[in-house]
Amino acid sequence: MTSVARGRATVRDDIAVIVMTGVLAGCGLVYEYLLASTAGRILGAVESVIFAMIGLMIVAMGVGAFLSRFIARPFTGFAWLEVLIAVLGGSSVLLMGAVAAATVLLPQAIATTYGMPPDLVPQGALVAALRSAGEIAPYVLGAIVGILVGMEIPLLARIRQSFHADALVHNTGTIYGADYIGAGIGAALWVAVMLAMDPVRAAYLTAAVNLVVGVGFIVRYRRRIAWFAPILGLHAVAGLGLAAVAQEGTGWARAMEDILYADRVVYAANTEHQRVAVTRRLVDAGAPPVISLYLNGRLQFSSSDEHVYHAFLTYPALAAAARREHVLVIGGGDGLAARDILRWAPRSVTVLDLDRELVELFSSPRFEEGRFVNRELLALNGFAFRDPRVHVRFGDAFVGVDELLREGRSFDSVIVDLPDPGHPDLARLYSVSFYRKLRLLLAADGTLAIQSTSPYFARDAFLSIGRTVEAAGFGRVDQYGQNVPSLGQWGWTVATLRGPSVPERLRRMEKLPVDDGFMTRELLLGAFAFPQGFFDGRDAITASRLDNAAIYHYYLRGWEEAAGVSRKNPPVDALKRFDTGPNALSLDENGEN
Repeated sequence: MTSVARGRATVRDDIAVIVMTGVLAGCGLVYEYLLASTAGRILGAVESVIFAMIGLMIVAMGVGAFLSRFIARPFTGFAWLEVLIAVLGGSSVLLMGAVAAATVLLPQAIATTYGMPPDLVPQGALVAALRSAGEIAPYVLGAIVGILVGMEIPLLARIRQSFHADALVHNTGTIYGADYIGAGIGAALWVAVMLAMDPVRAAYLTAAVNLVVGVGFIVRYRRRIAWFAPILGLHAVAGLGLAAVAQEGTGWARAMEDILYADRVVYAANTEHQRVAVTRRLVDAGAPPVISLYLNGRLQFSSSDEHVYHAFLTYPALAAAARREHVLVIGGGDGLAARDILRWAPRSVTVLDLDRELVELFSSPRFEEGRFVNRELLALNGFAFRDPRVHVRFGDAFVGVDELLREGRSFDSVIVDLPDPGHPDLARLYSVSFYRKLRLLLAADGTLAIQSTSPYFARDAFLSIGRTVEAAGFGRVDQYGQNVPSLGQWGWTVATLRGPSVPERLRRMEKLPVDDGFMTRELLLGAFAFPQGFFDGRDAITASRLDNAAIYHYYLRGWEEAAGVSRKNPPVDALKRFDTGPNALSLDENGEN
């Protein structure tokens, strides 16, 4: 080969390696986000798990980069790497689901084998060890994939160096430049396309890219690869495995997701913002099924008792408001708050929610494989989104409220039905700044109501919401709670700009203004009673602001401290401390209902 031909070949090899570096960097970034988000949804503590997994995989990539020096043959080693990453990465979502499902199935199998009652799940050392293994397994898988991905770039740098007889200048800068650019493109693809994609599909598509790169590399450099035929054969087998995952993987994943929930999953999808799962349970013949909504693995409502939650969210504020002509709902994409508000005969209800796909699930018929998958959801909210008085706006509430202010809008009541502040982004919507904006939207005699997490499991977070509303300039702020069987003891905050407090206004009513079939005057007033000493130390609780995100830290600390309680039946004495309202839990001496 002439020197000119060798030079052209070297340029082609250079370009090929640089392109491969960028492509594989994008794949590595997708694996990082995919494994982190999947682990978060399976383990439940979404935000903390995601951050921990991303940090772990970054460290693992560093370890992989160090270990790559022990691979004596970079061409052969790189070929092996691509097939291993394709197999592990392409099956990662299914592997995580399988481990999580096994931790649920074994206790059930033990209970069935020994004829134990359906409500008595084994909790011995074996089950505890299995549960711990299930919680660790996603991190182990993430670390392994991270180590393998971390080996790719150093090996490609050595491969490129070999084309130039080890005399290449600025090799490291070129390779890592391609790496960073490729990772950026991968992040953009994740946000724009893959975030809303079925996780199994995202995994096997990314793995397919690894296989294509691996096969192309093997064919191009087959003379420099030891065990060429076996490695190529493994790529072919891996390709068949990915084809099987592409064909059946989503069904397998749904079957395993069914096991993770107490009831059968009838609908599951990734929206741009979250994982949505709807479960269905048949109770008795002729009785309506129990429908539950989960977002990112967290229960949002159960049709068996959601009326309790939404009645306490909306009724105090609406009953105390001077007028109910124009009502704003922040969040509430399921339409259940809007359904209850419509009973008060408003002129307009404005719903501001982030997730368009979630609202569509609760507003328009959806069919999958010939099944009407959201029939019960539409019936549950009384087709609220079809009411001409209901107007839906989409977007981040922090920005959406600014738009309402620019339009000069004013509301007689504002109902805030947002998820718990378990993420720094959500903490913005529990801040002094946000509540000040809501204060400007309220009519002078208007009322504000906010869902405020559990006063039992996250007391400091609950109290911080009240303190934050006070710091935002509301004249009278009160907090109340009630037992919602599927959620536990739950809390809300209600506020007015001036005049009597909401409890005072409610006490003046001899009769409730609207009969919703559930609420009574005694039940409503009793919700404002808390156990002796509950508010002790309240003054030491910090209001949440944009620069401290106090509510986020209070919330995480509260639920982490309560984790040993919330994962099993709470102590009887602890529950009795909240036996304050007419609908509170009634327990006998054995702690049973």
